Amino acid sequence: MTSSRMRIRNVFILLLAAGFILGGCSRSSGATNIPSEEALDSSSSRSGEPPLTFGIIYPMVNATYEMITEKAEAVAKKHNVELLVQAPDEANLEQQIRIMEMMIKRGVDGIAIAPADSLALTSVINKAVARGIPVVCFESDSPASSREAFIGADNRATGATIGQTVERLLGGKGMILVESGMSRMRGTQERLRGLQDYLAEHTEIDVLEIRHNDGSEDNAALQLEQMISAHPHFSALVSLDFVSSSSSVLVWKAKGLTRYNIALGLTPSLKQSMDNGQITRVISQNEQNWGEDIINTLLLRAKGIAVAKWINTEVTIIGEQP
Repeated sequence: MTSSRMRIRNVFILLLAAGFILGGCSRSSGATNIPSEEALDSSSSRSGEPPLTFGIIYPMVNATYEMITEKAEAVAKKHNVELLVQAPDEANLEQQIRIMEMMIKRGVDGIAIAPADSLALTSVINKAVARGIPVVCFESDSPASSREAFIGADNRATGATIGQTVERLLGGKGMILVESGMSRMRGTQERLRGLQDYLAEHTEIDVLEIRHNDGSEDNAALQLEQMISAHPHFSALVSLDFVSSSSSVLVWKAKGLTRYNIALGLTPSLKQSMDNGQITRVISQNEQNWGEDIINTLLLRAKGIAVAKWINTEVTIIGEQP
């Protein structure tokens, strides 16, 4: 386990055991009926008022989620909010369900979750809402559930944007490898569908192979090496999830590759990898804003204020010349 993963795992354990007293909320992108900062501050900082407790549940431990947690903590500092953050070491649906059940039993004031399997988590999301706990989804939606809002970009459009980026890099022709994440996660399914549809309709680019790492960094690195060995003449690699993106950097370094490498999700380490030449483009869903939007949205719902059903964080291409 890397030092980053060990550090965030320890943070999660500490948060469960003791919790951090946090707070904070500035304007959320897309939420409706947003009160002024002064109104939020005055209503959340009255002396003697018990803290609100919000839970954030990730599908796995990853540097991108660590960045989101740091942003959520920074925004939450201004308000009387206790933040509980949990994630399996690697993607695990059963653990996500158990974490949700634990937070429901504890009676938290709001939950934000990136569902590993949108359909399988529908019933436990509905259970939380039925108990009066507002739930928001981020990164990947669960539209069949009673969740209050979805925070994130249009994943199918994100896949199409990746396709357009590959098209421009390859001039509309070539052979690519695709590494994706959890096969049952709605967000990754939609990104893959958007990519495939765009390439089929607008290019002559062939997809040589698609692999799903199911949230495992070890699987991702192994699968990348296997695909590269099986298809040595590939033109570019496309990563459709955070785990694949970070794992591709390690493979590029180990093999000294100079092929195009298109990653998803911008973290400081991926930005450094762009500067070093291991990453060609990053397709970002502006993940750096998710922590702020999570706290804002849950705080508003805890106060009975309506929010937008979809807080669209849009898509940004990093590294492409205007």
